[in-house]
Amino acid sequence: MASAYKPEEARVPPALPLPAPPVTKFKIALCQLSVTPDKERNIAHSRKAIEDAAARGAQLVLLPEIWNGPYSNDSFPVYAEDIDAGGDASPSTAMLSEVAQRLKITIVGGSIVERSGDRLYNTSCVFGTNGKLLAKHRKMQLFDIDIPGKITFTESKTLTAGQTPTVVDTEVGRIGIGICYDINFEEIAMIYGAKGAHLICYPGAFNMTTGPLHWELLQRARATDNQLYVATCSPARDAGAGYVAWGHSTLVGPVSGYVFLAL
Repeated sequence: MASAYKPEEARVPPALPLPAPPVTKFKIALCQLSVTPDKERNIAHSRKAIEDAAARGAQLVLLPEIWNGPYSNDSFPVYAEDIDAGGDASPSTAMLSEVAQRLKITIVGGSIVERSGDRLYNTSCVFGTNGKLLAKHRKMQLFDIDIPGKITFTESKTLTAGQTPTVVDTEVGRIGIGICYDINFEEIAMIYGAKGAHLICYPGAFNMTTGPLHWELLQRARATDNQLYVATCSPARDAGAGYVAWGHSTLVGPVSGYVFLAL
């Protein structure tokens, strides 16, 4: 009813009880991994990187987008795994679960291509210190781009978009999950901020065109606008790959900007 409208409350957001972080300080590792067509090698390489990070005190480890195989529409169906089935049907996530439990760390497992029925998704899995799957985020905003003379890529040729933002409580705090192009959409980050996330993790594979244009800009914008930390993790740059990742995995703070930047 019009009589119930209070203009002074029009710009007041609903009050949400925000959680206190379970720890006030922790070490995060961003594993900027080289990716090859050899899936077994990629899994072994990722395992070693996680173990090295944990040995150096990391309590949270973030992997890159599509770390177990090449980033291409032709490769997506070949490297896809049935995450829900687990075990031999998903050797990539089986490794993440085992390592998280053994090392007692939290892992945001970058992303791999998930096969679910007749559909493929770009999916990130979060594993807790007990090795259990805490959350699964399917990339919501697929990367369809055409910059003449620069880059053309259409993820929607093979992948299906996810429908649900993902916030997960972990041993190191409440984390929002996005994948690569999800970072371009402020609304997703706003949802995470409103739900009390302390950190947003974006495994991403920006390229040599979009990387210089938007990678730094978007991370600092999401962190500043929502007053939280933003961590991104890219595959390592391989100039000989069909899709060349920008690299520059980064941790950005809400006030001072860069906390860490890899090349």
